[in-house]
Amino acid sequence: MRLTCPLCGARDRREFTYKGAAVALDRPATQDWSPAWDDYLHNRVNPAGETRDLWQHAAGCGAWLVVTRDTVTHAVRDVRLAREGAGG
Repeated sequence: MRLTCPLCGARDRREFTYKGAAVALDRPATQDWSPAWDDYLHNRVNPAGETRDLWQHAAGCGAWLVVTRDTVTHAVRDVRLAREGAGG
């Protein structure tokens, strides 16, 4: 897979580090341990289809990127700087 960094151009995926979904998680309101905290810390949705993920160009410019990609076809649909927002 190749990602096109908006600052550096097309690069091999090995230059980037995957950091997770580019959506905010709902943090439990209480500080006490609960099933909600267990869910918050350990469980993630693993959808088939389009996702927006946060990546860092770790072996390049260091930029944080939001990558829109399809987990079924592996097609990368959009790459933008995270500071510009997740887009749509």
